Amino acid sequence: MCASGDYIKVYSTTTEECLHVLQGHSNLVTGIQLNPQNHLQLYSCSLDGTIKLWDFMDGILIKTFVIGYQSFALYALASSEGSVFVIVPKDNDERSGLFQLVSLKLPKLPGQEVEVNELQLILDSVSKSPKCTAFGREGEYVVSVSELHLLVCFFKKKKIYSFPLSSKHSDRNYFTCVACHPKEDCIASGHRDGKIRLWRNFNHKREYTFSTLHWHHDQVLDLVFSVEGTSLLSGGIESVLVQWRDGLDSKKEFLPRLGSTIEHISTSPDGTFLCTSHTDNKITIIHSNLRVSAVIQGLVKGGLVNTGLMVDPRTKALVLNGKPGHLQFYSLQNDKQLYNLDIVQQEYIHQYGLNQTELMKAAFDSKGNWLATVEQRRDRDIELELQMKFWAYDEQTQSFALNTRINMPHEDCVTGVCFRSTDESENPAPTLVTAGSNGQFKVWMLLADNDGETNQSIGWTCDFVGSYHNYQATNCCFSEDGSLLAVSFEKTITVWDSETWDLKCTFCHPPGTIQNLCFGRLSCCKYLLGSTSTGFLCSWNLLSCTLEWSAQLNVSVLQPDCLSENIAAISQTSEYSDLFVFQPSKPQPLCIQKNICRGRVQWAVFVPRDVPECIRAERYRWLSQSQFYFLTESHELMTFSTKTPEERLSPSSRQLAVEESLPLTPFHLLLGKHQQQTKEAAEVRKAPGQNSLAQDSPAVKELLHTPAHVLPSASFLCPIFINSLLVSKTNSSAGDVANEVEMESDMEDNESDEEVEVAEVHHQAPQAAAESLEDMTPTLSKAQEKELRRLRRMDYSWAASL
Repeated sequence: MCASGDYIKVYSTTTEECLHVLQGHSNLVTGIQLNPQNHLQLYSCSLDGTIKLWDFMDGILIKTFVIGYQSFALYALASSEGSVFVIVPKDNDERSGLFQLVSLKLPKLPGQEVEVNELQLILDSVSKSPKCTAFGREGEYVVSVSELHLLVCFFKKKKIYSFPLSSKHSDRNYFTCVACHPKEDCIASGHRDGKIRLWRNFNHKREYTFSTLHWHHDQVLDLVFSVEGTSLLSGGIESVLVQWRDGLDSKKEFLPRLGSTIEHISTSPDGTFLCTSHTDNKITIIHSNLRVSAVIQGLVKGGLVNTGLMVDPRTKALVLNGKPGHLQFYSLQNDKQLYNLDIVQQEYIHQYGLNQTELMKAAFDSKGNWLATVEQRRDRDIELELQMKFWAYDEQTQSFALNTRINMPHEDCVTGVCFRSTDESENPAPTLVTAGSNGQFKVWMLLADNDGETNQSIGWTCDFVGSYHNYQATNCCFSEDGSLLAVSFEKTITVWDSETWDLKCTFCHPPGTIQNLCFGRLSCCKYLLGSTSTGFLCSWNLLSCTLEWSAQLNVSVLQPDCLSENIAAISQTSEYSDLFVFQPSKPQPLCIQKNICRGRVQWAVFVPRDVPECIRAERYRWLSQSQFYFLTESHELMTFSTKTPEERLSPSSRQLAVEESLPLTPFHLLLGKHQQQTKEAAEVRKAPGQNSLAQDSPAVKELLHTPAHVLPSASFLCPIFINSLLVSKTNSSAGDVANEVEMESDMEDNESDEEVEVAEVHHQAPQAAAESLEDMTPTLSKAQEKELRRLRRMDYSWAASL
């Protein structure tokens, strides 16, 4: 389980699939803890002032405890049944910067939502970080670290001991995290200088001792003991998990190259697995022998998103900057990363202040056959290093392979990259246009080897160089059919013929540097839109070369939908950003959505749907063909959706994960085989017209699929269950009545002629069908009919097991 925003996600450690999304909190989830009294339940705390109890196996919210304080950390102990510990701001004022550790008595009252009134102060002036507070052996004491002080509070003695560190090196000695040994009186503390201190004999204030372990070159970000306390795990910026063994002396083992900074470490209750979470939004599941078992990679975050948001035409995956020097391909449907493409192909050095090569631009062609990337490195002491690479899609490896590398495609930074759009019927040579700050745009075309029979491509070369009064080129884009190219040069937009590269026209009203540029689509393909730094959004008519309309709007993102005429514009005029959806032919917006997020939106993209969605609300019909995603400045990927995160999970993958996680014990195999044979035998005996009323009953489904601890009382369920088994007479068909009469007649050994005649009447079909059956069905004597009924009553189910 992991906290993800205001959700809690439950993953399978075997299949890496997300099984449940626990939603109910209205603010950031700050802590999760297993219920020590029930290993199938989970506590969670949030900044919304509530603590929630979940059944994480079934994704059910059991109870909500309202405490009225923002909770920054949560701790649950086996020795404190019915109580939890949380860190809350002093006087419920986070701005004061003072926090307290308090104990909460959770009332056992009926109802879904219960208020908590019993709070007891444990420690004052603690850090709000969950990693700076830990509970000792069997919950006898609690330890908290802050700056240069370590506090130990003994519950039975009701004493608090303080152990300060020397302020000689001040900030280098600061505490960063703390952990307690599960079996012994030993405290491990991590520090900003990379050292780990092991504290012992701290139950006597003047006789305490500590030893030092040192491997990390930077601050220790997290510490945790193994379940039995035989080893200590530490992690930090080096992306290396360190395991200290054998009495926690200098003997250590390493698991290196985990990809990014280790933020959190945890162990499974049985000690089988370790788990690390990283700054790039990744969870690594590790066996106790330090071998990686699984990796759960979300959307990589933390670095600058220079490439913007793109959609891979082949996989429909979202593509953007990932790990340093990489492009990440992220599946929006499954909420997981597909793979990383190494663009820079250089080892990244984890060191602050070091200028390294960065991926700046990327673009796909319309069919997904080509990918163009631009990378640069700029330092104060050296000149600009610039490289452009062309990648061809390889069908065998199902990935992109480097085709052409071009050094210094421009003399200055590249400001725009776009491929020429082509129709499926056409097959022109692939064309790419780049714009640069040196005042030029360049046209790059693919050269093909015409001498050979296969007509294979050999590389890319520059075909044309254009400029306009030596102004800096800021943006470039092609029209929908690829016949026109628009390039903005500071305050002027130029339109070029893509066949001859002749300048057709220019637009320069109103004044202001052009920040965004795009063509209209479908029926609005004759319009060209641009936004300026002075806060204007303009639509130009390409047929009449006039300004169609303009609106005063400070646009930060301008994104067209490739499947419709709709265009989304995002503007920020206050603390929040607003969304406007319109068509280029008219300035009246189709939809206005205020306050879509806090802060500035960096990028946005329309992702085509596999199947158009039927949306009844007129103001949201612009989402029927494509789904709209946008990335905030805090690196949160957001979207508009009519489904909850739990509903967006793939049912097939979730069921597969559950099935694969079941243990295949010998008893399970034996019982499963017996149940399968019983089911097959029942299907053989089942009559074609028989209805499975019990299995299809909603009452039975509710009874079998709902966890036992949340079911209503048996007296409430019993009448519903019994009624679901009863057959209504009004719904009985003539065939059902005939079967009942026949069964009653078969159970009697001596039947009168009248009873036989009644059974024949009930089985009688329409007259036309009866006449056709008279010729085919032989007449049986009474002795033969009696023998046939005797054979029908015999049980032949034993034959199904053969």
